[in-house]
Amino acid sequence: MVHTVGAPSPTARVHAAFDRIVEVDRPEVWITLRAREDVLADAEAVESRLAAGEELVLAGLLVAVKDNVDVAGLPTTAACPEFGRTAERTATAVDRLTAQGAVVLGKTNLDQFATGLVGTRSPYGAVRASWDPERVSGGSSSGSAVAVALGIADIGIGTDTAGSGRVPAAFNGLVGIKATLGIIPATGVVPACADFDALTVFAADLATATSAARVMAGPDAADPRSRAWPADVRLAARVRRRVAVPRPQDLEPLSPQYRAAFDDTVAELRDKQVEIETVDVSPLLEAARLLYDGAVVAERYAAVGEFLATAPAGADPTVAAIIAAAQRPSGHEFAADLDALARTRADAVSLLAGFDALLLPTTTEQPTIAEVHAEPVAINRRMGTYTNFCNLLDMAAVAVPGESTAEGAPFGVMFVVPAFGDQVAIDLAATLLGVPSPEFVGESVELAVFGAHLRGQPLHFQLDDLGARFVNTVTTTDAYRLTALATTPPKPGLVRRGPGLGEPIAGEVFRLSPGGLGRFLAALPAPMALTSVELSDGHSVVGFSCTHDAIVDAADITEFGSWPAYLAASNS
Repeated sequence: MVHTVGAPSPTARVHAAFDRIVEVDRPEVWITLRAREDVLADAEAVESRLAAGEELVLAGLLVAVKDNVDVAGLPTTAACPEFGRTAERTATAVDRLTAQGAVVLGKTNLDQFATGLVGTRSPYGAVRASWDPERVSGGSSSGSAVAVALGIADIGIGTDTAGSGRVPAAFNGLVGIKATLGIIPATGVVPACADFDALTVFAADLATATSAARVMAGPDAADPRSRAWPADVRLAARVRRRVAVPRPQDLEPLSPQYRAAFDDTVAELRDKQVEIETVDVSPLLEAARLLYDGAVVAERYAAVGEFLATAPAGADPTVAAIIAAAQRPSGHEFAADLDALARTRADAVSLLAGFDALLLPTTTEQPTIAEVHAEPVAINRRMGTYTNFCNLLDMAAVAVPGESTAEGAPFGVMFVVPAFGDQVAIDLAATLLGVPSPEFVGESVELAVFGAHLRGQPLHFQLDDLGARFVNTVTTTDAYRLTALATTPPKPGLVRRGPGLGEPIAGEVFRLSPGGLGRFLAALPAPMALTSVELSDGHSVVGFSCTHDAIVDAADITEFGSWPAYLAASNS
């Protein structure tokens, strides 16, 4: 979102944020809040860039950064004072945000060392839910989520190993994007489980969350686990959308209020013409237990175990006990768990074959802070029932508000997809929310179609199968003529004759991945071809044409201006 006339200026946003901080009086949200004058200086620099003509996607948006993510010049504590150090460099993903005009407000509180889903495991205080101060806010990315939910920050940066970028979204009525592992690089992040950590985004709406995630995404040579989108990545959900949901017995961990809200959310999707089918998700739920009960928890000890073994005064006792226990698994147990995860990943792909996504409740309940203090491990474990498996099985998820509970409390759901299915999950989230779907995946190729591949025409399924994304309707310049070819199914042939020797022909433009376009071209039958097509708006795209010999005996239908118009006239 480039700054537009009438929108608050970056400096005005900063003043409003600091006024809001005073108004809500939630000091536990922050570990390090920057001085107003320092944040204003950054906002003024953004205004100068805008005045110089720069187009900044995130101009003036305010960012709250979880305090296990580095921001140059600020302490990184991971919610343990003795661990604190001043960061020399900003984490790559956050640096990309500020390069596009975002402004960092400060560093936020978290479950210590990103270990927990409750938001209470911190010597800096328990972060209270935005709407009910007696309830937990969700962890570990508690402060970032609440800063957004209270209207202080526009973007919250969290991390997610077990669900920390999704559970706080559910509890605070936010959107939470947990991309495919490695798509957003983790350079500059204190690891929890390095192989299963993801940087995440919170926002009040899907468009802002997706815009931030898109800016943050992309490989980073400094992060050996970072990844690029594959050449054949899907750019859209299918036209006919099918979503899997758990069997009733897989939903038994839900509180009665959450179970009713989930059923209401599923009904809402059905009302929006999404096909729903029940599947057995028990293998995924079983795999989820390996994150803490299996040997892969050893990665938590590898991250900060030796530091906690020094018994720092600020260590949270629950976190310290979990990480100390992570030293026990043996090498062969770790190897066995990795094998089990590999097998379950394959099972998950099979489970979701033919579906766009799996819809799950984000978590089981929203306990009070007092309840968590009474049962700090058992409740936390239960809350991760539906989130813990996601990173273990290399899946992506978009968490969004579902239907509220009967009491009016927030309730959240997740669209879970296999690796690199992120755009599909965003499209489905947009369907549920009833908003336009923003684009997340970057590199693509535009393709113009004029006949049987148009939406509603018999060959459109070929584009649908490749994950093509509709962009808009277009017309060519007046250099083209349209003919009706004698093919099965019937299709037109678009031929360039030269400026003024034809008429504008209407068609549609789609975006495909480069690999998808290659597959499409490889399967293209004669006499069709792909070439550069000139559009009336002055730019050219890859588009359909046909060989000149194919139109010798074809009927010229240029006068109709489009293939659908010709078909309508022929059938009238």
